[in-house]
Amino acid sequence: MLKTTELLDLSKTIAAPLLEGKTYPWEALEGISDYIRALGPTLPEDKFDHPSEDVWIAKDAKIFATAYIGAPCIIDEGAEVRQCAFIRGSAIVGKKAVVGNSTELKNVVLFDEVQVPHYNYVGDSVLGYKAHMGAGSITSNVKSDKKLVVIHNGEEQIPTGRKKVGAILGDHVEVGCNTVLNPGTVIGRESRVYPTSCVRGVIPEKSIYKAEGRIVPQE
Repeated sequence: MLKTTELLDLSKTIAAPLLEGKTYPWEALEGISDYIRALGPTLPEDKFDHPSEDVWIAKDAKIFATAYIGAPCIIDEGAEVRQCAFIRGSAIVGKKAVVGNSTELKNVVLFDEVQVPHYNYVGDSVLGYKAHMGAGSITSNVKSDKKLVVIHNGEEQIPTGRKKVGAILGDHVEVGCNTVLNPGTVIGRESRVYPTSCVRGVIPEKSIYKAEGRIVPQE
């Protein structure tokens, strides 16, 4: 359930070549910036604007005037970047995705139709097709002791080799409002997380996370 192909539909992102061949999605985090810089110049000029160095924005994307878009960045067709969004760079925003008011992105891949619409922080993370983070929910991407992040899957421990890893959300994941996803959280496809949760480790697909130790299958 942790493997890239088990979590994510790669046909739903412009970043498919970045993730293809990666056993785990977090292995792609290191290469996001270079991938954007390589892909950007190949994007069709009739569909994408190139307003500044290493930034490409689809002509039909809706970008509010108060949004900040740092390089490198690709914003795909039909996406919406709302008031006071802060894209720090190394960000791929998928087709018809929503980056909401005061949401901050850094070193992320948002698949098509992802929604991070209200006061979210998403860093060093991959969010699958139609994943949604409720208002105020965030990814925590650095451990308090600053040690390298390890993925905890029950008794199994998978080193990432990275100091910064936020969350990996499978396709169609729903995260409730004001939830914190701790470093190295992985949530399987079609799972839901209750509001105000503090989540760590691996949540199986098609599950409901109610609280620590209370994870039940969806009926």
